[in-house]
Amino acid sequence: MLTILVDDYDRGIDYFTKKLGFTLLEDTTLSPEKRWVVIAPDVHEGSRILLAKASSLSQSAAIGNQTGGRVGLFLYTKEFDEDYEFMLAKGVDFIETPLHETFGKVVVFRDLYGNKWDFIESNF
Repeated sequence: MLTILVDDYDRGIDYFTKKLGFTLLEDTTLSPEKRWVVIAPDVHEGSRILLAKASSLSQSAAIGNQTGGRVGLFLYTKEFDEDYEFMLAKGVDFIETPLHETFGKVVVFRDLYGNKWDFIESNF
């Protein structure tokens, strides 16, 4: 599992489930300020993502820049063209056009918070 800092749980859930098609796996209230929110691109395989609401000024400052502006997250698909069109229609912020590399198709997008992701269909 990996963690993505968010400014608001519901806003993060809405983006990842509606714009990227992820599944909400768990949303448990731990305290009035804290929830355990887990999402996944695929419920059967791959990583889970914990959406963690920033709770300090330093955490808030890191929202969207957890990897210093580099691509730090990787979303794999077996249906690149179909999924790319779905995300385009939902308004996902692609910062380039898809490329055909030796390893497959790839394109970079920014999530709601500015984190950069590689969206990839691998040939391997």
